[in-house]
Amino acid sequence: MDSIFHEKQEGSLCAQHCLNNLLQGEYFTPVDLSSIAQQLDEEERMRMAEGGMASEEYRTFLQQPSGNMDDSGFFSIQVISNALRVWGLELILFNSREYQSLMINPINEKAFICNYKEHWFTIRKLGQQWFNLNSLLTGPELISDTYLALFLAQLQQEGYSIFVIRGNLPECEAEQILGIMRVQQQQRPRLIGEEEAQTSSGSRSVALGQSEMGFVVEDEVVDEDEELKRALALSRQDIDVEDEEADLRRAIQLSMQGAVMCNKSSECEVGNVKSGSQAAGSAAREQREGQNETLTAEELRKRRQAYFDRQQQQTQTNIPQPKDTQPTGSSGSVNAGCEGDQQPKPSQ
Repeated sequence: MDSIFHEKQEGSLCAQHCLNNLLQGEYFTPVDLSSIAQQLDEEERMRMAEGGMASEEYRTFLQQPSGNMDDSGFFSIQVISNALRVWGLELILFNSREYQSLMINPINEKAFICNYKEHWFTIRKLGQQWFNLNSLLTGPELISDTYLALFLAQLQQEGYSIFVIRGNLPECEAEQILGIMRVQQQQRPRLIGEEEAQTSSGSRSVALGQSEMGFVVEDEVVDEDEELKRALALSRQDIDVEDEEADLRRAIQLSMQGAVMCNKSSECEVGNVKSGSQAAGSAAREQREGQNETLTAEELRKRRQAYFDRQQQQTQTNIPQPKDTQPTGSSGSVNAGCEGDQQPKPSQ
């Protein structure tokens, strides 16, 4: 993920860190700012010389050290103002009566530069969120819109001079990234002096989302990849629903076809009952009991024939038999031997 540029404190070059953190890049070096300071010193000397090089004021001015820089790396507001003028940016005193009369909400501004006892630091808006880019901190500090006004009021109470930045700031990657997402900070940065494991200093980029600064994407902000995954999941659900509906339609069609086939079979069976005897009707019922089996015409004929044979045998078995009678005359040979194999005795 792209980074917020945060230049940490090195020596007394807080003005350089302030400008680079504001512009989000290594735009100025100590040599650049020293050149601007020397140019300002020369312009001041020329103005003082207009009153006479032999004057007491001029000799005093020459004996005084530069008011725009010193050996420690401090640079004046004039140096910072001239450096920003190169980028078309202007400084307006936030504490001034003229600016306060405009009643502008601080969250509608783009950035602030703050100074107290020769220390400079930047507060800048990146995307839709504010960050304290103080070079004395171990990393950028997220400032909520609600807390911004309170923070500026606290700085004023402590004696800070605050300047509003007007103009178009250079484009930066952090501005583009935070323009489409918001972050939360789980761990606040500390002062460099309080950082026990501090091993490096100078220019550094702190990546959004790194555990060191505790930046995480807010829950309500949806990543584009996640949005795409959800869209694909929804489309797959739609396809599944369409497949289920298609399966249901096919099942209904098959059930309707089965109903038509059953109706045709029933009509055939009714015709057989009307044209046949009671035995044929029983054969039709037997056929319905075995409707799950697939029978050929020959098999069906054989089954019916077997059924007819069983019915005839049962009918013959149920016919009552006549009682035994004594035959008359000598020709009664039909029932001979039926009475326990006894032969009639001849007459005397």
